[in-house]
Amino acid sequence: MHSVRQIATQIVAREGGFVNDPDDPGGATKHGVTIGTLRSLGLDLDGDGDVDVDDVRRVDRKTATDLFLRHYFEAPGIGRLPQALQPSVFDMQVNAGANAVKILQRLVRDMGHAVAVDGIIGPQTVAAVEAAHNAAPRHIVDAYGIARRNYYYRLGDARPALRKFACARSGDKGGWIKRAEEFISARYHLTDAEHEARVAAWD
Repeated sequence: MHSVRQIATQIVAREGGFVNDPDDPGGATKHGVTIGTLRSLGLDLDGDGDVDVDDVRRVDRKTATDLFLRHYFEAPGIGRLPQALQPSVFDMQVNAGANAVKILQRLVRDMGHAVAVDGIIGPQTVAAVEAAHNAAPRHIVDAYGIARRNYYYRLGDARPALRKFACARSGDKGGWIKRAEEFISARYHLTDAEHEARVAAWD
């Protein structure tokens, strides 16, 4: 099992370098750190009195890794979840904020455990997730990854501008889908034909 810092380092590598895609709701981003995150934390990295795209460009891998550990793993309490789930939930927390925990809460609720869907890892969520995990340790990890994948597809259904993140121009799986499937057992990966069928209505 990788350490939390190793997981954070992998997330930084997965996120890539500087991007400022107008269709990305996160805005200017580098190593997964968005301009919104810098502004919310008041991180004026170039010391010029404001937080703007120039500050995003100054984010290095260590800064991103430390920030993710502090604000996306420790702060939301992901370390309170079963260890097997932590990598995927942590990765999703970086990618989608509190939706990461809401997806997990909906999943365990659908599995019959009482829990509020509020994006907060409190005692009720910890107990529900532990119960679901103890009943089927490997199943819940795959089920969470599949729920992530479905979340991305639903975003594409609802917001055409975001479809390019779930479906490449070639019609192959986009970055979001590949990212979710990194945490799913290979037998549950969609085939190319299944992916194409899922996004057929997007044409």
